[in-house]
Amino acid sequence: MRNQSIIKVGISIGDMNGVGPEIILKTLEDKRILELFTPVIFANSKLMSFFAKHYKTKLKFNGVLKASDAVEGKINVVNVWREGVDINFGQEDKTVGSYAIKSLKAATQALIHNEVQTLVTAPIHKNSIQSDEFKFPGHTDFLAQELRGDSLMFMVSNQIRLGLLTDHVPVKDVVNHITTKSLKQKVNAIHNSLKVDFNIREPKIAVLGVNPHNGDNGVIGTEDDEIIKPALKSFVDEGKFVFGPYAADSFFGSQNYKKFDAVLAAYHDQGLIPFKTLSFGKGVNFTAGLNRIRTSPDHGTAFDIAGKGEADHSSFQEAIFTAIQLFKNRMEYIRLNKNALETQKPQEYRNNK
Repeated sequence: MRNQSIIKVGISIGDMNGVGPEIILKTLEDKRILELFTPVIFANSKLMSFFAKHYKTKLKFNGVLKASDAVEGKINVVNVWREGVDINFGQEDKTVGSYAIKSLKAATQALIHNEVQTLVTAPIHKNSIQSDEFKFPGHTDFLAQELRGDSLMFMVSNQIRLGLLTDHVPVKDVVNHITTKSLKQKVNAIHNSLKVDFNIREPKIAVLGVNPHNGDNGVIGTEDDEIIKPALKSFVDEGKFVFGPYAADSFFGSQNYKKFDAVLAAYHDQGLIPFKTLSFGKGVNFTAGLNRIRTSPDHGTAFDIAGKGEADHSSFQEAIFTAIQLFKNRMEYIRLNKNALETQKPQEYRNNK
């Protein structure tokens, strides 16, 4: 009998001149991992064999035309393209970048059509992927367009969960992107994800201030007083446990983050520096707020070590395990809430369906 707990995990290949293929292969080397999920890599089976030979692994691949043909117990490769691709490890190459996008687009379509249940993306190079057909700064913005919901860059690990109010925005433009609307959207996305994806019934969320010392009553900026504080009061009025704003410089060193289920940082480095200090190698980038599960490792293409066999695959492995657990949590939440709604319907309605 087929094991119903086995799900298909779609894997986009990322920038093949980087460490993506290496961390994928290293993760799949342990045969026991195939008992947990069915891997479906979106790339080219001959090219995957090239990477396997280069990294001296004995992995074999099952080439398929579409993800729905994937076989349990095998490492499946959807042949997104047939032609050869010149690989030059460590080199920035827009042609290789275009194949990373072909892989991502094919994997996303398979996700949309339920041919895979989750998506784990290997790192891409933000400059190499730019073209007339793809003008997104990264995975998150592309997936926000393709999938339903309001996307949130949610960094998660065993130590901390951290969302970003603004993500890939130049520091000089950060305050222009901080509005009451965006703050409420991000907090609500975190709150909903903690309940649906992490099974936390009453989430507690901390919000960091925008300016040093939260602006010192307007001396170092007014955004905290004019935007953050009024918005946080509205959450309290709704009965949500949302607290702040907290001065970012002391929040992490004081261990204050441990009192909360998640933290919302105002901008990229304010959140990602402490997150990666606490969790590097075990952290996962989860695109929360969408109707499908997508995760990725907490690092980039690492061109400096690409092709050398030195890449640490821990974060990619953790991204796969996290994606599987998040999917199961979400399905369980949907099942329980569906059952709750059924039992609350009037008896005459249930009898006359």
